[in-house]
Amino acid sequence: MGACLQGVGGIGFAMLSAPLGAIFFPDLVPGPLLAMGCCLSLMGALREREAIAWRIAGFALIGRALGGAAAVLTMAWLAPGPLGVLFSVSILAAVALSLLGWRLLPTSPNVVIAGTVSGFMGTITSAGAPPFALVMQHMAPAPMRATMGCILAGGAVLSLSMLALAGRFGLPQLVLAAALAPFLFAGFALSNRLRGHVSPGAVRRLLLGLCAAGALGVLGRTAFS
Repeated sequence: MGACLQGVGGIGFAMLSAPLGAIFFPDLVPGPLLAMGCCLSLMGALREREAIAWRIAGFALIGRALGGAAAVLTMAWLAPGPLGVLFSVSILAAVALSLLGWRLLPTSPNVVIAGTVSGFMGTITSAGAPPFALVMQHMAPAPMRATMGCILAGGAVLSLSMLALAGRFGLPQLVLAAALAPFLFAGFALSNRLRGHVSPGAVRRLLLGLCAAGALGVLGRTAFS
C-alpha cells in the first residue's frame, strides 16, 4: 500500500510504513525501510526522468547530507525510550508540515533547509519527504514526483551509508529489505494503473490520517513501557 501511495502521489511509502513498523516490527526502522524507499524512489525518478529539476535535486542533497549526519549523532546519544519519543514527534511534525500548506518557493536556501530537515527526519524515521513536499508543492505533478524521487533515492543512499558507519545497517537489514522487495514492486506496478484515476488529494488525506494514528500509537507504546 505504501509503495502504491508513493507511486500515485510522490510521497507516502515511509510515512505509512514507518509508524506501523515501529509498532509491530521495529527491526524495519529505519534501515530496511530506507533501503526499500531508496529503490522505490529511484523507480519513480526513472519513470519520469525527463521531468527532474536537477538544480533543486543538487541543493537538496547537500542538505540531506548535513541532516543525516546530525541524525546519526543523535541516535548514538539517545536511549531507546527518548529515541521513540523523538521518532513519534518527528512523524507528527511531518504530518503538520504537510497540512500547513505554506507556499514556499524552491529557492536554493529553502531547498537546502528542507534537505537538512529531511535528512534528520529521514535518517531517524525513514520518512523524509514532507519538508520537500512543502517547498515543491507548486510544481506540476510530474516534475514534483520525478524530482522528489531523485532526491529521496540519493538521500537514502547518504543516510544508509551513515547508518552503516554507525553500525546500524548491515547484511541482516539488507536481507530483510530484499525479502520484502517483491511487495514493493507489486505496489509500484499498481500505481502505474492508478495514477490517472485516483485523486492525489484523497491519497494525501488518507496517508496523513494513517501516519498520525501510527505516530500516536508509537507514543502510547513508549509511555506504557
